[in-house]
Amino acid sequence: MVADVEGIIRCIRHGDVSVVHAQLREFNTEYAQCFFFDAEERDRRKFKKNKVRDCSESDSECDENDQEDRGLLLRQSLSAVLVRFIRAGVPCYLLPVALRTLRILSRDKRVLGPLVTDEALLTLAKLAGLSTCETNDDVVDPDSDFYDNIIASLAEEVKTPACCGDAAAADVPNQEFSAFEDDAKSDVCSDPDSISWPGSHRPSINETHRGSIHHKELERGRKDRRESKMEGEGEEEDGVPGEEMQRKEALKILCNVVYNSTWAQERFSALRLIGGLRELLASSVSCPAPSSVQFYELRLTFLVTALRPELSAQLQQEAGVSILSAALERCLEAQWKEQYECVLDSAAPPISLEASQRIIEILKILFNITHRSHRQAPVEADAALYRHLAAILRLCMMRKCVMPEDTDELQGHTVNLLSALPLQCLDVLVTVPLEPDSEQCYGVNMDCVHTLLLFMERRLELGDKVKEKLTPILNLLTESCRAHKETRHYIRKYVLPPLRDVSQRPEEGCTVKSRLIRLMTHLDTDLKHCAADLIFVLCKENVRRFVKYTGYGNAAGLLATRGLLGGSTSRTYCSETAYSSDSDSDTEEYRRVKDRVNPVTGRLEAEQPDPMEGMTEEEKEEEAKRLIRIFNKLSRDNIIQPMGVNADGKLVPMAGLRENSLTEESASDNDTDEPDKIQ
Repeated sequence: MVADVEGIIRCIRHGDVSVVHAQLREFNTEYAQCFFFDAEERDRRKFKKNKVRDCSESDSECDENDQEDRGLLLRQSLSAVLVRFIRAGVPCYLLPVALRTLRILSRDKRVLGPLVTDEALLTLAKLAGLSTCETNDDVVDPDSDFYDNIIASLAEEVKTPACCGDAAAADVPNQEFSAFEDDAKSDVCSDPDSISWPGSHRPSINETHRGSIHHKELERGRKDRRESKMEGEGEEEDGVPGEEMQRKEALKILCNVVYNSTWAQERFSALRLIGGLRELLASSVSCPAPSSVQFYELRLTFLVTALRPELSAQLQQEAGVSILSAALERCLEAQWKEQYECVLDSAAPPISLEASQRIIEILKILFNITHRSHRQAPVEADAALYRHLAAILRLCMMRKCVMPEDTDELQGHTVNLLSALPLQCLDVLVTVPLEPDSEQCYGVNMDCVHTLLLFMERRLELGDKVKEKLTPILNLLTESCRAHKETRHYIRKYVLPPLRDVSQRPEEGCTVKSRLIRLMTHLDTDLKHCAADLIFVLCKENVRRFVKYTGYGNAAGLLATRGLLGGSTSRTYCSETAYSSDSDSDTEEYRRVKDRVNPVTGRLEAEQPDPMEGMTEEEKEEEAKRLIRIFNKLSRDNIIQPMGVNADGKLVPMAGLRENSLTEESASDNDTDEPDKIQ
């Protein structure tokens, strides 16, 4: 690659456009699938770094390091040259090819320096259609010394190789490259942080940001199923107009740069490019047919709203929810039956791969800009907007995609967004007329709730990334059960059917109930509380009923957290939830064995022989004293700490419980002995 890249730079310098076009296409074809330049060399060098090396090994490693440094410098130089070349104006047929090369280079976080300047970002934004402002071209001159300086720096690097014995120099390629380190000092001439790119913009706050540019690397081996063919083959895609191809490549570069560079995120916000993105999204809704560029507009919007909270809030304030809801409706080809009811046609074809990917990006953006509204009471206009969105999300939950994994992913992002919307706006999920084959509870349509339960069951069965995948659906079902009694009745029949067989522990088995109860003792605190909350709400927050279905051992965590170990109900804990007064009737099978069910394990235990059978009263007393001595010794050695339940139902050490009891008795005695003071 060394000779090829240097040849491209020299051809650009001499204005050999046709040769540049051919060489860039060759470069794009060769590195189309390269996401990690020199990754193997870096990994091998890290491995060798901690080994004892002799002189011959050091010499060979020095050559490898020099080659890697040389390749890095060439890629940085090519990035700077291409940005300058594009800003100077290139033929229309050459522009998409040059942008594709920049896109390949932008995958390497160490080559981002020339791409995060204001001029580069504005140039890419203009090519992507985000901005119509003119960039400052007074320094763009093909006959200037810019290319000579680049080529001279490359030649100087060849003359002055890095010293293989310098440990600091060996680590140079792994350092983060910053475009603002114009005066960094190094003993190695090939240090990328010491290069000052001619024509690059360096704001006055460069010293403040020195060394603070943080980057992330894409996951290795990740394949994007959006493309029907291998991406970036170096050839123009068939049937795609040149302007559309140009916009797509520019958007891809911006996605890479924004994802990998904190500084680029800050400049994207400062340059107010979110406004251009909003206009693009609004115009895409009115287009007769979605273009292939729309996905990358959505992807860039997702990145900036996820990484910059102020941009997320700005998009929400500028009618972002309305625009994205319209785009979502357009992708689903939704037809409305009533104000908050979409037509659900069982004979409709499944959602295509391209449409499902756009829908998922829209759902992720909507989550970024609405998740702050979950605990807030919306005004009337916002409530109508969120109800309209919830009706569209019901359609997302009920529709199928071409591939089952796409359906699961679509439903997962839909659940995330539903859990972020105000709870009072989710009534549209169940206030739809009943169909002949609808799931129902007391005359209320439960089709969407049933789909949510099936989704939760699939996530429970998979057991992969349990917290990330289960927490949203558990929270959504819990809040829905608190707010809607028909939903609670339906979910309770599905999750907590009447107890009949108590021969097994509640957590044993493969039912939905047993899987949820197993989560109640999970190591992750958030996850176990979410699972326990759902079952607790299904039991109408009644402690006795909760212990009956889960066993005291599984229920103790939630009861201790809420101060309910004393056995009282939690009606005062959640006073805003008004449950009906119906009772939990036991089945005939449960009544027959109820007295023999162990309340701790929650199952029917086999009768055990009395351990004190045949002992005299003196022997029983002596055994009790021996046990007390053992417990006292364990307590003194801090091996165990005896606990008790205070008046508030909280677990406290027995010593503290006794001291509080004595204090209360003393206060009570003082109140009775001393005369009342006159106020």
